[in-house]
Amino acid sequence: MVAVSAPLLAPESAMPRTRGWAAVRSTVGAYVALTKPRIIELLLVTTIPTMVLAADGWPRTWLVITTLVGGALSAGGANAFNSYLDRDIDAIMKRTKRRPLVTGAVSTRGALTFAWALSVISTAWFWVVVDSPLAAVLSVLAILGYVVGYTMLLKRRTPQNIVWGGAAGCMPVLIGWAAVTQSLAWTPVLLFLIIFFWTPPHYWPLSMKFTGDYREAHVPMLPVVASRRRVAVEMVAYTIAMIATTLVLVPVAGMTWVYLAVAAGSGAWFLAGTVRLLARARRGEKKLHEMRLFRDSITYLTLVFAAILVDPFLPDALTVWHF
Repeated sequence: MVAVSAPLLAPESAMPRTRGWAAVRSTVGAYVALTKPRIIELLLVTTIPTMVLAADGWPRTWLVITTLVGGALSAGGANAFNSYLDRDIDAIMKRTKRRPLVTGAVSTRGALTFAWALSVISTAWFWVVVDSPLAAVLSVLAILGYVVGYTMLLKRRTPQNIVWGGAAGCMPVLIGWAAVTQSLAWTPVLLFLIIFFWTPPHYWPLSMKFTGDYREAHVPMLPVVASRRRVAVEMVAYTIAMIATTLVLVPVAGMTWVYLAVAAGSGAWFLAGTVRLLARARRGEKKLHEMRLFRDSITYLTLVFAAILVDPFLPDALTVWHF
């Protein structure tokens, strides 16, 4: 009945146009999915606060916008390369089997061309539009670190893959700082280390939840090759290192008591979560509530970088101490 009556409801000439626009939307959506937008959002959350801290106030709005666009293009290109190289793994894992290259929504040739295009455009964008050769170089290093370092060399070979490969995800703070100052300093290095130490206790809970998927795909994530207790112990250790780094930032960058309170308070809260997970693992409990810790890690990072964003606008009288 629907097929017979449809032509009576719309001119026949309009039907192909409707299908055409639907196909365009579907194709665009598939290519956007290749860039893993949720990962990009998380990366960019750290960029704006870094730029504000580098400028000791709000930088030029146009600079912020162009840097964010360049960062999205760079991260999108790296993620598209990752999707292309990991398509065999994605086809096996339940969590990723609906990705565009697995379903056929995007061809392998199309994905590879798209990845190269985003990577080249992002490099040129940083160099010309942002007018920061240093940011352009750092962007290239971030792409190489994620695609070659993590995806091609580490991911399938070592349980420390996310530790060292995760360094690529720390690069946005260096890029944001370079876009503002055309240089690097100890402060962005500390911001880099905060994210570096944060990555394992952020990603390993997700790996613990989907250990079966990773085992079936022969990806040696730490939860696949080690006991849950050992994974939890390492998460606690990285969390302690992360909190210590957030506190070192106070004298190096001249942060205020507000930042110190947020960094210490949120750090204690997140550390308590990792300790609780370790306690459950030691007791041999079946449910570790890994995804709760995964979500809490995102909240924690957001709180710390929100405090970094606000800090330059607070009165100098609130400064704790400065080298």
